[in-house]
Amino acid sequence: MSPLIGARNPRTRGARRTLWALVVVLLLMVGGVGAFHRWGGGQLSPKLGLDLEGGTQMVLEPVLDAGTQVSAGQLEKARDIIAQRVDSNGVAEAEVTTQGGRNIVISIPGQPDAKTLDQIRKPSQLRFRAVLVVGPGVPASSATPTATSTGTASSTPTPSTPAPIFTMDPAGAPPQQASTPTTSANAIVPKALTQDTPTPTPSPTGTAGGTSTTAAPANASDLAWITPEIEAQFTALDCSKSGAINEFIDDPAKPLVTCSTDKAEKYILGPVEVDGTDIADATSGYQTGSNGQPTSIVEVRLKFTSEGAAKFAEVTKRLYALKGTDETRNRFAIVLDKQVISAPSTNAVIATGEASITGSFTLDSARSLAQQLKFGALPMSFALQTQDDISPTLGKEQLALGLLAGLIGMLLVVGYSLFQYRLLGLVTVASLVVAAVVTYLTLTLLGTAYNFRLTMAGVTGVIVAIGVTADSFIVYFERIRDEVREGRPLVTAVDAGWARARRTILAADGVNLLAAIVLYLLAASNVRGFAFTLGVTTIIDLFVVVFFTHPLVAILAHTRFFGGGHPWSGLDPRRLGAKTTRYAGRGRFVTPDPAGGSPLPEGRA
Repeated sequence: MSPLIGARNPRTRGARRTLWALVVVLLLMVGGVGAFHRWGGGQLSPKLGLDLEGGTQMVLEPVLDAGTQVSAGQLEKARDIIAQRVDSNGVAEAEVTTQGGRNIVISIPGQPDAKTLDQIRKPSQLRFRAVLVVGPGVPASSATPTATSTGTASSTPTPSTPAPIFTMDPAGAPPQQASTPTTSANAIVPKALTQDTPTPTPSPTGTAGGTSTTAAPANASDLAWITPEIEAQFTALDCSKSGAINEFIDDPAKPLVTCSTDKAEKYILGPVEVDGTDIADATSGYQTGSNGQPTSIVEVRLKFTSEGAAKFAEVTKRLYALKGTDETRNRFAIVLDKQVISAPSTNAVIATGEASITGSFTLDSARSLAQQLKFGALPMSFALQTQDDISPTLGKEQLALGLLAGLIGMLLVVGYSLFQYRLLGLVTVASLVVAAVVTYLTLTLLGTAYNFRLTMAGVTGVIVAIGVTADSFIVYFERIRDEVREGRPLVTAVDAGWARARRTILAADGVNLLAAIVLYLLAASNVRGFAFTLGVTTIIDLFVVVFFTHPLVAILAHTRFFGGGHPWSGLDPRRLGAKTTRYAGRGRFVTPDPAGGSPLPEGRA
């Protein structure tokens, strides 16, 4: 075989550039895998699923009041929400099932980190309560809260981190005016949920240092909810102690004494007014300014259901009326697992059902809060019953058999290609190798970035993709050979064959990709893993054909071996039944004049 004429041919410059682009992409992918492994704790191989690696199994038991029973509908709804929480961490091939009509069993592949386990095993109810009293979470001898007539503390430390604030979503309509607004500026410049600096306040008049109130509470923000028993719990509470609030009962119809998740504050909260089920959606990101461009402010956006929007409008109307006179009771606490995850102040009457929480958020903390708001609305609370390590159901032996099946499939494709296309079949071999490398790197990166795990069903999807990839090569090669049979020179045959084969390949891969998407959306469990890998490998097939197979064939067409139609090249015009018989250089064939004269023009019979 002669050296590549295309190496110095300007006509192959575009093909060579495409191949170099492929090399750059591969180097970037290899560098990404190495960087994740070196600095991000990633692996050098794809992560394996529950059936191949084993993992951790947790059994959650519902926490119910005496004499109450859990219904099948409640349990199924809880299972769906927990499954959404697990999936929010990535395509992890986790299994969430019910057990005995009472418990929920969660099986997670591998060894999940403490953050993931903590997020899953605390799937309690999400509730919104009005703030009545705030104090420092850790008692300090030098600063003891004392009651004042306005319900504020006279000597307490102030947290250094500003608290979140409820404001109106900038994309919504202007907020309604409160019945007794205290600051007109807030009515003119609507804000969603923003976060003011919290001022720790002890019990108000009628609690610590005062006289108890016997009047019935007028609303959820009424200080009459604070009984001597509630006052005693609040005074004795030390949030720095482990399990400090475990014994407190989270009754939605009664006030609650609790701590913030960071232990910095403790609260007396009013009864539940808005439930987590009233939230339709919660997202996070940079806030959009009045000009439509993103700002540097990180926010959490809330969208309520129609029923939740009506409840939230009534609450914000009452809380906004307290702004300027009682900044403590102007706050609305978000409670998850009996702990306050955020207590924004209310800066507007929000009647649109869409609000925004702003404050000292980072993108990560805002995303975490949005996930808690979106997936925290369980119909009941759960406690961790057991947590055990589980063995793989299939294991490495089945994985080895699956990989062996894939290797056999590749060998059969290679054998067929060499038999049918002679040395042109080596392009198929090289393309399959490139596709395998790209697939391996892609699955490894997906495992590190999105916690994707390869199950046996996923391995099956990769094996099926071998046939899909080989089919693309066969379509392309046959189109080229058809053009050669029609008497076209090889260079022209490659270009014309690619133009015709490209449409067929795009149509076939488009159908495969559409089937994979539909299967992924409608199926469950391991079937989704099969659909996901089938979709990924279908995209990789298109990538390899465009960036490797076609450019390589275009370069080979300018060599004497392939362009000259050598019998072992797979492009011999005589073997293909073409009328062209003589190579005229640079991938061109000429046909002798039947009358014995000069050859006919290039590519004509």
